[in-house]
Amino acid sequence: MQLLLDAIASAALPTDARRIFHGRGGLHPGCEHWALDVYPPVWVLTSFQPATEEELTTIGTALEQRWSQVAPGQPLNWVYQCRHEGQAVTRVMAGAVPEPHWVTEEGAQYKVNVGRGQNHGLFLDMANGRRWVRDHVTTHPGIRVLNLFAYTCAFSVVALQAGAKQVINLDMSQGALGVGQHNHRHNGLTGASFMAHDLFKTWGKVTRSGPYGLVIVDPPSYQKGSFVATKDYARLLRRLFDLMLPGGHALLCLNAPELGVDFLQDQVRELAPELEFVERVANPAVFADVDDQRSLKVLVYRAPPLA
Repeated sequence: MQLLLDAIASAALPTDARRIFHGRGGLHPGCEHWALDVYPPVWVLTSFQPATEEELTTIGTALEQRWSQVAPGQPLNWVYQCRHEGQAVTRVMAGAVPEPHWVTEEGAQYKVNVGRGQNHGLFLDMANGRRWVRDHVTTHPGIRVLNLFAYTCAFSVVALQAGAKQVINLDMSQGALGVGQHNHRHNGLTGASFMAHDLFKTWGKVTRSGPYGLVIVDPPSYQKGSFVATKDYARLLRRLFDLMLPGGHALLCLNAPELGVDFLQDQVRELAPELEFVERVANPAVFADVDDQRSLKVLVYRAPPLA
């Protein structure tokens, strides 16, 4: 646990939401089950195995000491979540969680919920993916974007802030899209549409709305009834090229530790051979992993321009 305590002791005053400590990457021996995030003004400690009360007291004391140094006079708010055997149990350990709870990342604001569930409304490991979208749209203003498996539509927020003409957000979860709509209103954005549909039953509508200058694909790796990467990525890739403008781009994401970069690249070569690989977007440094194949994969592809 000492490496986690060291990370707390050196943490700067948080402004944007971000990860502070990533034990899951395997680079901190003995701390593989710990993760520490901050969704200002709340710290979120996650353990992937049960923690003792003594451990939680030690961590709480470390957080109190550091908080008194970087934010003197301000109350400490922190939450502990144990994820074990398919369950996620959350406890507020000190202070309170704002309601509603809004956080920032590079000037954009997002509504989050750290009090229950495993998905808090903003995936922190995708920060560089969102930055790539912001930079790309900035250099291609006015493009239309298709955001598949949009969740709470963070990609859409940054794309519209950067100058996209329109973003179509598609996700099966009406609740997640509802949060996405809140995110757009809170940031004063227009130009987004929201479709609560199963992609594989909505191809016609998606195709008729295209083609698109940028297609973002960020599916769950295994969600029964929605998307299973090992079989459904292939179904998507067979039709991806038809959704893209000549010279358009696709951002293909995969967060499955058991599937390496080759899984996705091999499928693109086989099923969408027209697409040219451009780059793999690096993950935030704090999410470093002993095996880069296990970490989040964010790959950029480009369609050929008109001859």
